[in-house]
Amino acid sequence: MFDTPWIAALAALFLWWFATGILLWRVHVADRGGPDSHVWSVILSLPLFAGGVLGVNATLADPSPQGAWFAFLSALAIWGWVELAFLSGIITGPNTRVCPPGLDARARFLAAFRTVAWHETVLVVVVGALAYAAWGAANPFALWTFALLFFARVSAKLNLFLGVPFINTAFLPSPLVHLASYFRPGPVSGFFPASVTLLALTVGCFLERLWRAHQAGDQGDIIGFTLLSMLAALALLEHWFMVWRVQDDKLWRWMIPAPANDKTKT
Repeated sequence: MFDTPWIAALAALFLWWFATGILLWRVHVADRGGPDSHVWSVILSLPLFAGGVLGVNATLADPSPQGAWFAFLSALAIWGWVELAFLSGIITGPNTRVCPPGLDARARFLAAFRTVAWHETVLVVVVGALAYAAWGAANPFALWTFALLFFARVSAKLNLFLGVPFINTAFLPSPLVHLASYFRPGPVSGFFPASVTLLALTVGCFLERLWRAHQAGDQGDIIGFTLLSMLAALALLEHWFMVWRVQDDKLWRWMIPAPANDKTKT
């Protein structure tokens, strides 16, 4: 199982869908709880972060297929906890107000950055720590997984800020509703074609490394680059969702609890 590439590809697809759904489910359940629900949600999930850190450390010297799998999963665990802390409004930024009208481009960018500044700082610190730990390691897939998620997320945020036709704000939890005022629905900017091109090149790069690993018979690299190729392709797809009229929210709608004031129809 661990050394089967097609299982790795399907697992990456499932984890992308399921992990996103679990995060959305958790923050929306917390929305319906008491004032401290989001704080407790983040505190009680700390073992996820700790498990990810321990998993990364345990896999750095393991270039086997199992090592690639667990490095990938460990990076996802760390990423998942940081994203939960962000969506819960615990690690966001000093600005929690809606965008004031009439700001020029520079002031609007600074205000938008201040809404996510602490979150981005934490992500940069984690990337730096992973890069330091993985320097010269036999298994760098935890670093590459987290770095891919980080740069794809930065690209998505910049596109939402600069302008894309379709922006789904339905899943924004209550601590982050102010973020919608910094999004710009409309024609794409020049950054969009550059970002999707870079992501497409990233997919191609990982596929080329996958082919090289296949030629060399390196099973650990085969699994690792299969997982990364699928994850990069999904990041590219998420970018295209911003310009295609696709109801991607239906992928996770069934996992989100109905609003508290909804009544079941009979």
